[in-house]
Amino acid sequence: MEALLSLGFDNIASKDTQKIRKGLRQIEGMLAQICLSGGKSKPSTPSHRRNASAINLGEQQSPKKLSALSEDLAFREFFRLQEGFEWNVATRVVDCLERLLGMASTRSDGQNDLLILSALSNLQGLLLLHPPSRTIFGREIYMNMLLDLLDPYNCPAIQSSTLLVLVTALLATPQNTRTFESIDGLLTITSLFKSDETTQNVKLKLLEFLYFYLMPEVPVSPASAPNTAMGLHRSPSKLVSAFEKRNSTVSGDDPGGASRKNIRTQEEKQHLLGRYLNNVEGLVQDLRETAPFTPMAC
Repeated sequence: MEALLSLGFDNIASKDTQKIRKGLRQIEGMLAQICLSGGKSKPSTPSHRRNASAINLGEQQSPKKLSALSEDLAFREFFRLQEGFEWNVATRVVDCLERLLGMASTRSDGQNDLLILSALSNLQGLLLLHPPSRTIFGREIYMNMLLDLLDPYNCPAIQSSTLLVLVTALLATPQNTRTFESIDGLLTITSLFKSDETTQNVKLKLLEFLYFYLMPEVPVSPASAPNTAMGLHRSPSKLVSAFEKRNSTVSGDDPGGASRKNIRTQEEKQHLLGRYLNNVEGLVQDLRETAPFTPMAC
């Protein structure tokens, strides 16, 4: 796995768009092989490993259940590698996104947009598979990058994909939400929502984001909280209980109380959002009545 990651990292670090595309596909293919239950495919030989990004799309494949995923040897190895900076894929993809944003002004053929969409798709999957990687978005420089991708000059597809990544970056990570608020993330979201140039599809996703933002926050227990440093010490053997707790309410037994310092009440967030948007009370009422994010069994 280190060899495949190294090859992918080299490609996405390039300024050659063809190599970047290849590297993103290699990462996507690796994630797909980890997450999908494939048919009876033959193991890759060293000679084929350079093309290991391509899975056999002709086979019928379905997502693995979380319980099975956490016991999968490939996933456990992937998770272990993500604990250190050297092999953390999310940081490499974020760096690639930054370069792609810098290249956007020099390309007008739409290829750069496709690469950005591919990078965002990979990033969303990485943040779901390895929740501790979300902590990188506690840094303003990376959160600002997501807000830049929501700028009106970006195409609706990029705006929609960015919103999905933003939700994943904030999920169960209150410190990231506080960073998002501190750099005027709410102003960015609401300005885009109120703009006449924003497409209806993007506005719908923005509305869904606002519902998500207004959800009550709960402290993250020490057992399932992402480490704030990239030198993470979480064992993949604890994944089952950590995933099972992802939608549960924490009972409040955080001995240090550090996670509570990052928590805002729904009323506080409603007040913050009310600075930029009217009828926030109506959104909160809808949220309470419809419960759109009620946890569902996997």
